[in-house]
Amino acid sequence: MKKARTKCYIYTRVSTAMQVDGYSLDAQREKLRKYADYEDMVIAGEYSDEGFSGKNIQGRHEFQQMLRDVQDCKDGVSYVLVFKLSRFGRNAADVLNSLQLMQDFAVLLNGCFIMNRLLMKVYLIIRK
Repeated sequence: MKKARTKCYIYTRVSTAMQVDGYSLDAQREKLRKYADYEDMVIAGEYSDEGFSGKNIQGRHEFQQMLRDVQDCKDGVSYVLVFKLSRFGRNAADVLNSLQLMQDFAVLLNGCFIMNRLLMKVYLIIRK
């Protein structure tokens, strides 16, 4: 019997035109897609806010839609993947409230490239 693959959403965000051009949404998406593939996850949805600050969730329509989809159990996802925690948000209260909402529906945040660096540091310490 084949094991069901874990489902995830991808969320990307840039806040300024400079980031849109330099640290692009496409670059974030590409890295997140590769990470999902590496972890054998199915991407059930992609959400992206271009040119919006992470200081609050107001005006971040795609972020709000993603949270509604989590609440509605629309796709049965287990994770939301972000390139870095700052892409998810910069306001501690908003981040904590959003994480609590996700946790209430058994959905976890995976800042995959933050985790990879941390795991690499742990690996290097153990290897010594």
